[in-house]
Amino acid sequence: MENQLEVIAGCYEQILFGYRVDRNGETWSPVADFTHHAHTASLSAVTVSDRYIATGSKDETIYIYDMKKRVEHGTLLHHNGTISCLEFYGNTHLISGAEDGLICIWSTKKWECLKSIKAHKGHVTSVSVHPSGKLALSVGRDKTLRTWNLIEGRSAFIKNIKQEAHIVKWSPKGEKYIVVVNNKVDVYQLETASLSGSITNEKRISSVSFFTESILAVAGDEEFVRLYDTDLQRCLLEFKAHANRVKSVYCFEIENSNIIVTASNDGFIKLWKLNMEIFSSPVLLGEVNTGARITCLTVWRSSLNEMPLKSGNVAQQPEEKNETKPFVKKLSSKPAVAEAIHKLQDTESHCQRKKRKTDDQTTKKKAKLS
Repeated sequence: MENQLEVIAGCYEQILFGYRVDRNGETWSPVADFTHHAHTASLSAVTVSDRYIATGSKDETIYIYDMKKRVEHGTLLHHNGTISCLEFYGNTHLISGAEDGLICIWSTKKWECLKSIKAHKGHVTSVSVHPSGKLALSVGRDKTLRTWNLIEGRSAFIKNIKQEAHIVKWSPKGEKYIVVVNNKVDVYQLETASLSGSITNEKRISSVSFFTESILAVAGDEEFVRLYDTDLQRCLLEFKAHANRVKSVYCFEIENSNIIVTASNDGFIKLWKLNMEIFSSPVLLGEVNTGARITCLTVWRSSLNEMPLKSGNVAQQPEEKNETKPFVKKLSSKPAVAEAIHKLQDTESHCQRKKRKTDDQTTKKKAKLS
């Protein structure tokens, strides 16, 4: 049976999109599967596990969706401020970071907050969990890189990086990690905890994704995507992906094919196939115009295996069996976007009318006094 593949994207217009990818050889067709308008502000983060999708927003909430039951599972309320980063560890835990400086560890059994850590003085900009589940890295507006012991829920190490980093990410095997500051990628080795090299991109970096332990895809405030060798610190490939800046990039392997998914402010989501042996320009497999301004992107696969837990990891949690309300609707994405934009315009118009009314009343009062 073919593995189900679904591209999940959030946008400025407050909508979550789901596009099922129908595959036929070298032609992949993203088909609108669902749209959901739950948040009251733009989406800022999205992540997936084998079973769940989690979305974060500027409205300070995290929404959970159960992709197996196809239901909206619930809302997590703990943070004060924009949810800036989300990451699942297997199917058992969710890690969230936000503008309030907190990092929260959530259990997916009862969706309770197991631990709330005051991680940074100011905005937590990025969080990444080590493949072992024992460590996590975070960066924030306080210009520090922090290592967290997830077993004990405490800080293990603090490094002053003297600059405001906005992305931190472990490699797939956890042997190295990267820290992104503006257009620069610093590569660190776990064994020595030392800087092994740096990569400089042309423009500010907006998104990164590891293909392999050493190959990293980088997207930034331009229309190009580049692949870098983090060991040799050199560019392997550069290709024009969109007409406008690339907002998000996601890499994965499926059925011996190396796939890059890109999303842009131009509203397009594109799927590319890459030859990892010769690093020639990738082949465009398919694309879809969402009609929205994409802010975040990920890919959900029905065949993802639950990450095996090792002794000493965060506690194991069985699946929860709760009845919840259905959320998935077979809707076209464009009407949903148009409706959201119309609502935003109505809200803005209402605020403008209210302001004019207040100004008029103030003017009348001043006239009476004079």
